[in-house]
Amino acid sequence: MGLLKKKKDATPFKARSTGGGGSPSEISSLRPQAVEKLPPCTGHCPSGNDIRGWLTTIAQREKIGLSLEEACDAAWYTEVETNPFPSVMGRVCPHPCEAKCNRNEKDGAVDINSVERFIGDWAIERKLALRPLENGGPHEEKVAVVGSGPSGMSCAYQLARRGYKVTVFESFEKPGGMLRYGIPQYRLPRDIIDAEIQRILDLGVELKTGVTIGKDTTLENLKKDYAAVFVGIGAHKGKTMGLPGEEGPGVFTGTEFLNKANSGETLDLGDKVVIVGGGDTAIDAARVSLRLSSDAASMSRRMGAEVTILYRRTRAEMPAIEREIEEALEEGIKIEFLAAPARIERGDDGKIAKLSVQRMELGEPDDSGRRRPVPIEGDVYDMEADSVIMAVSQAPDWSTLGAIETKGSWLDVDEWGRTAIEGVWSGGDTLALGLATISIGQGRKAAESIHATLRGEEPRRWKTGPTIGTDRIKLDYYDEKPRAERKVLSAEERLAKPMDEVDLGITQEAALEEATRCFSCGNCFGCERCWMYCQTNVFKKIQQPTQGHYYKIDLSTCDGCKKCGPECPCGFLDLV
Repeated sequence: MGLLKKKKDATPFKARSTGGGGSPSEISSLRPQAVEKLPPCTGHCPSGNDIRGWLTTIAQREKIGLSLEEACDAAWYTEVETNPFPSVMGRVCPHPCEAKCNRNEKDGAVDINSVERFIGDWAIERKLALRPLENGGPHEEKVAVVGSGPSGMSCAYQLARRGYKVTVFESFEKPGGMLRYGIPQYRLPRDIIDAEIQRILDLGVELKTGVTIGKDTTLENLKKDYAAVFVGIGAHKGKTMGLPGEEGPGVFTGTEFLNKANSGETLDLGDKVVIVGGGDTAIDAARVSLRLSSDAASMSRRMGAEVTILYRRTRAEMPAIEREIEEALEEGIKIEFLAAPARIERGDDGKIAKLSVQRMELGEPDDSGRRRPVPIEGDVYDMEADSVIMAVSQAPDWSTLGAIETKGSWLDVDEWGRTAIEGVWSGGDTLALGLATISIGQGRKAAESIHATLRGEEPRRWKTGPTIGTDRIKLDYYDEKPRAERKVLSAEERLAKPMDEVDLGITQEAALEEATRCFSCGNCFGCERCWMYCQTNVFKKIQQPTQGHYYKIDLSTCDGCKKCGPECPCGFLDLV
């Protein structure tokens, strides 16, 4: 980024003519200072991604002399500094960055997630390769990564590009962790996962699949053989509810069910499937159940199994992604709110006969801030069920690591992912259930800490602090532009080809236009306002500008008119 910073002129200021009729009383001692601010998108991205950076690389490409290909390549390389999975995240990330986008105050947030997907797919199509850091090793130390999910592969990537020899141990047959075994392929095609993981392996990362720590080797052995160990085994162990009758055929946990389905196992769910829960796993399990339980060639909303979700609160409290809920309803999946399973009745053959359901009402808020569901005494009803999928929670399976001390269901770490075990770091769902983007950020942080520890240095801290808000953005300067809309197949189209990707993203043209909706909050984008309003030639154009660096500031001619700061639409200029 071209960051222009000038110290305040130490020479006593002498009043001079403004050239515009200004009187000495209007002259100020304040001077313009170009100070880059932290944009809210980056400030609220759990992986610390330079979102403004890659958006404005595309938006400003003509100003800085880049072709379309050069700009899109550069945008991708900016993104993968912190996130090696842009194509994956462009499909599954619920994009908390967009909720904080300053453009919400004008005409809707920039569709960051869609542009991210475009950049990721662009790089796959062009076969762009990840790059090692110029000053990154090589180093002799070897590092072991346990688990090939987003956290583990993020850590492996950041260490490999710094010149370390990294080996990833994965207990499943294929890498990806929850990306592969927890997310249905109609949301995340497997060739996308494969492409983005392969690029990490191409940096020299060794992958060993089918190896379970605690069974095929031990954590202690890894500590002996490797200078550092990162644990990112994910939370693949689903939780049940302790209901009477839940032990036996036809009952699955949400993660167990999705793992089996995503592994290609044949599952006989019957005609009546009940899903318990309100999160993304519950929605995924419901939609996969619908797809698995019918003939794919003739599937429609009127055919196949009847799938019902039971959720003990109301829709307003459902934590699942809103769009996923809508698509499930479009596909004919039913949701019964304020309802929770109470008992599973089984027949003489051991199969599920029916499910007793308890009606609920909302009481006072609990620790999550949501109103607590309270049973309504005596209000119980029965419903038919052939199978029940309990998508209520999940946790890591610590038996895969052998003896390891945890804090409840989770590992306890410091801000850099260091555990209480010497030489062991961790991240992702071993710390708490969270988003894939959180896992990616935790893997990166741990890698930076491992590198610093092995080199005897302090880890580099991420840029944090307050973000620039709309009080510094001139909303009226920017033209209104409609937000891009992703193309999603209709329910009929989705169910006709149940495992094909349902969200087709946005076109290249739409992505390029969407990038121009970025305000470039807190960083110069060459709008020329300061240059036009300054009458004393303080702002001098740079003949060969670079991104964010369009002007030099010469304070020797500044007369303190204070026009430039308020006219800066993106809040880059301060008057100090």
